[in-house]
Amino acid sequence: MEQTEIRKNLWSIAGSEGLKLGIVSATYMFATLLLEKTGMPAFVNSLLTFVLWGAKFAACIWLMRNAMIKFAGLDNSITNRETFRLGMATALLSSFVFSMISFVNVAFISADLFTEQIDAMMQQMAPMMDSNSLSMVDSYLENLPTITFISNLVYCFIFGTILSAILSRNIPSVDPFADYKSQE
Repeated sequence: MEQTEIRKNLWSIAGSEGLKLGIVSATYMFATLLLEKTGMPAFVNSLLTFVLWGAKFAACIWLMRNAMIKFAGLDNSITNRETFRLGMATALLSSFVFSMISFVNVAFISADLFTEQIDAMMQQMAPMMDSNSLSMVDSYLENLPTITFISNLVYCFIFGTILSAILSRNIPSVDPFADYKSQE
């Protein structure tokens, strides 16, 4: 397959799989927000959150692995390096999707929840803080959606890049004895 065709397929697969990965992570985020509002005991809430996190973690690994296998199956000339590039592109696009959804959540959907939590914290901490610290917390609250976007973008991209580096080592599988077989 021609190199431009491989790149075209890479970005096509990375776009669709990145969207899926971003939606899986966003679904987990909203599910945990709903769990907090149910009023369940803390132990049950923590247990369900842990189970949901495990399911999200496994789903992200499974989706990334399947995307790489799908890409490697397109042509026999695709190497581990190209599957790693697919993983990085998928990580970039999925981190962007999830970061945008979390930005919208913090800025618009659950803005009152975050404001209430920070106000409750401020009522407890205000006697111990000076005016500079109080103004810094206020500026933090104003910039919370942007901070959330950037931190999620960086975290998800790094996680996805590490995951793709691990998975791409064996996709496509490499025969370690290929050099010896060709000499026989």
